Amino acid sequence: MKAVVLKEEKQFDDLALDDFPTPKPNPGEVLIQIKSAALNARDIWIVKGRYPNIQTPVILGSDGSGIVTEVGKEVDKKWVGTEVIINPSLDWGDNPQVQQDDYKILGVPANGTHAEYIVVPASNVFKKPDYLSFEEAAAIPLAGLTAYRALFRQGSLQKGETVLITGIGGGVASLVQQLALAFGANVLATSGSDEKLNRAKQLRALGGANYHHDHWESEITALAPKGIDLIVDGAGGPGFNKLIELVKPGGRIVVYGATAGKPPDLQIHRIFWKQIAIHGTTMGNDEDFRNMVQFFERHQLKPIIHKTYDLENFKEAYLEMMEKKQFGKIVLDVRREM
Repeated sequence: MKAVVLKEEKQFDDLALDDFPTPKPNPGEVLIQIKSAALNARDIWIVKGRYPNIQTPVILGSDGSGIVTEVGKEVDKKWVGTEVIINPSLDWGDNPQVQQDDYKILGVPANGTHAEYIVVPASNVFKKPDYLSFEEAAAIPLAGLTAYRALFRQGSLQKGETVLITGIGGGVASLVQQLALAFGANVLATSGSDEKLNRAKQLRALGGANYHHDHWESEITALAPKGIDLIVDGAGGPGFNKLIELVKPGGRIVVYGATAGKPPDLQIHRIFWKQIAIHGTTMGNDEDFRNMVQFFERHQLKPIIHKTYDLENFKEAYLEMMEKKQFGKIVLDVRREM
């Protein structure tokens, strides 16, 4: 089979579309013919060698949808021929509040979805919602799971509350917006791009602010006269203290990433005086994934797809992801015969 393989050097020029042995399912596993896969920021961090425990060669990709073509022992043969969406969260463990020590994510350390076939545990496949195309289904798993857990399990979002989403346009952030609006919340956003902020408003955000502007936080405050109940942040960095200032007393901040690094001089006094709850979140368990898929079905949501590339043009897709200009998800079409 063809697969996007990261080799020993762990850098972009070392990525190649290579022949790779088609895997066979072990007991409890299924073989899936991938129809569509998607990219995440995680793939870029891996390519840059800035992700822990990278062992090469490895097939990248955490997001995928396709058709079950073979099952291992102990798996119901009725799965064969089923169109599925893959949960990339592996070996979460029994505690719904936190993953166990040997938790891992598809596409490092385990071989991922940027390939024609993949083997995963049967417990990690869910029937693809009929109304979604393979491209749309592939755009959901990692970002959708992260967004759902951030809003509902960790963020305890309530109808009518106001949510501030940082870095709008990224895969997780764009899905946070869709889920929050579908639930009945009000949405504000930040971005370094006026174009992305305008797109967010077209998609029913109340407004937002460009964090390159001086005093951007005042722009957000003006848009939220009753205050911000929940902030969902994937950046951290110097702007995190501004988020502590912006959230209302008794509010919540949920952090799912730190692309801007560590916050300098963290304002601890504001956290305790305002009685703010700060929650970390990473992906989610099987229950979160199941609930997330059901939420999509109930509201007939479709993820925003920025652009789709054929698998052989994967480098163009990765380069576009590196440039951070997309709004929504970048998808790989794996179906075409090469």
